[in-house]
Amino acid sequence: MSAPTAARLGFLACHVCELVSRPPTGAAECACPRCGAQLHSRKPNAVARTWALLIAAAILYLPANIEPVMITSSFLGTQSDTILSGVAYLYHSGSWPLAALVFLASVLVPLLKLFALSYLALSVQRRSQLRLLPRTRLYRLLEFIGRWSMLDVFVVMVLVALVNMGALANIRAGAGAMYFGGVVVLTMLASMSFDPRMIWDATGDADG
Repeated sequence: MSAPTAARLGFLACHVCELVSRPPTGAAECACPRCGAQLHSRKPNAVARTWALLIAAAILYLPANIEPVMITSSFLGTQSDTILSGVAYLYHSGSWPLAALVFLASVLVPLLKLFALSYLALSVQRRSQLRLLPRTRLYRLLEFIGRWSMLDVFVVMVLVALVNMGALANIRAGAGAMYFGGVVVLTMLASMSFDPRMIWDATGDADG
């Protein structure tokens, strides 16, 4: 006999404050007793919302890497830098550890997050029972590393705030920074919209 689960015992977890509570018997709709949020056994339309956010992020990913993220103006002229040109400059100037960090955080992480979340959403749709625990750990990893994707935008914003010397030198954010920020925010929202408990629903032992 399989172990009892929260869903079988009639408990639901709040998606806002994460309080686990038992709704009144026979109630069609109920609210969390602590924060008042609507309780659901699973996040409503989680897969559809995740796909919508992922598609939007994928559309923005290309211009985020093609458009300049930083435009430097000085008495010597104007220079535009994309994420990849910035990585190349750091590498050729001898700062290869920093170049590797920026490439990892600003290029690879958003791309891998797009593929990983797409894989998780597709596996849930197909009710796959393969590699349940590794998929759960993959989701936890995505949640952990997602916050570091803003490294490049953070650096640009700091430079924009610090370097403003009028005609001598001036740095402003390019369109690529806006697109890249959109990619990061949309992938973070997609990760938040996805319900990792759906991974285990295929086994028939769904937890609430």
